[in-house]
Order: sequence, then C-alpha cells, then structure tokens
Amino acid sequence: MSDPGRFRVATYNIHKCRGMDGRLDPARIVEVLRAVDADIVALQEVVGPGGNLDHAAFIAGELGLHSSLGENRRLQGGAYGNLVLTRAAPRAVLNHDISVPGREPRGCLRVDLVIADRLLHVFNLHLGTAYRERREQARVLLSPAVLQRASLAGSRLVLGDFNEWIRGPATRRLSAELQSADVKLHLGFGRTYPGLLRFLHLDHVYFDPALHLRGMELHRSRTALLASDHLPLVADFQW
Repeated sequence: MSDPGRFRVATYNIHKCRGMDGRLDPARIVEVLRAVDADIVALQEVVGPGGNLDHAAFIAGELGLHSSLGENRRLQGGAYGNLVLTRAAPRAVLNHDISVPGREPRGCLRVDLVIADRLLHVFNLHLGTAYRERREQARVLLSPAVLQRASLAGSRLVLGDFNEWIRGPATRRLSAELQSADVKLHLGFGRTYPGLLRFLHLDHVYFDPALHLRGMELHRSRTALLASDHLPLVADFQW
C-alpha cells in the first residue's frame, strides 16, 4: 500500500490445499492469495517440509513472501500446522503449544514485524473442535505465557480459525482483552463458513486499540469457492 502505516491482513484455512472438488491443488490457493494481495497472511491447516509435499514452501515461493511455519504435528511424514506469510522480514518467530491432552496437537504461531517503524505481534491460531478444549486453550492464550507475555513491546493482532460458531470461551475472553472485528458490521452478514453456503462464524480477527480497522471483506471468487472449504477473511488496518 502507498501509505506505510496502512496494511492488509488475511486469515485463511486452506484445508491442506484440498478443494471442494476433492482435488489437491496448492496453485489455486496461490491464485486466491494473489487476488487478496495482503501484506500479512495467516494460514491454517498447512503442510510443510519433511514429506512428499511442501505446500508452505510452494505458496511462499510463488508469492515471493517471507514464510514462518509453526509445526504442531506430523502429517504423512511432513510438518503440519499454521503458516504466516509477510512482505516484511520477521524480527522474531515463536510457536506456542496450546495443545490439550487427549486432543489433536494445536499451536499459536507468533510472528513479530516492524511496519512503519512500529512493532506488531501477529498471532495465528487454529483452535480445537471441543468446547472444553477451547476453554483450556483460551486460558493458555490469555496467560503471561502468550498474549500477556511481559516481553511483548508492540501491538497485538490475533487471527485464525477459532472453531467457535457461537460466542464461546475463546471469543468471550479475547473480546474482553482486545478489540474484535465486527464481521456483521463490515460484511453485512455474520457468517464466514463454509464458503459455498455460509452458516457459521469460525474466522475471527482481534487487535489492540493502537490499530484502526478500516474495512473488512470476505474474498469470494470462483477459484476461492473451489480452493478450500473456507474463504479468506481480509481486513485493512492503519496505525
């Protein structure tokens, strides 16, 4: 963007690059992200290096963006977790373990960036599918280990797939700590998932008051409707 104090972010669960037609096609994800043209992209359900597939490297390479992968578990021999893509080079990267015993391993990936001479902490997460699991994950997120860490010197931006279709423990606690992007206010509707027939609100964006939300959109193109079961939720910010 022309104003260095303005930047675009997107959160997008890419469903391991498997589309609604059953095809495994990371090139479609690249096409969608090119159209979105975000400065910061938070991706969930990403396959990384170590196995036969490395979607993380392919997507980052095609877009020419810096890549930070938070591995939460192994999938078919490769790394699997959350990915943050950025135009600016990261200053620091840290993957917080928010797993709950007996449930799928989960993480919250933190990437620190400097945008217009100001420090931004980006947190990309994908919460669990069970209510009690998310309640425990919310407790960890809002602890001194993650979002209330004493060493955090900049503003916080939290985004991802929360797996909460009603106002649950994670959304309640984060709304008390940070400002919540009102999807219904900006989009005219309050549901983001699934892309073809939206009836759940799973994708969320939270931010500190130092950030001003200028607008939001749900990127809905023909390719996006096929590329994943989610659509990219896009937000424009300025300091």
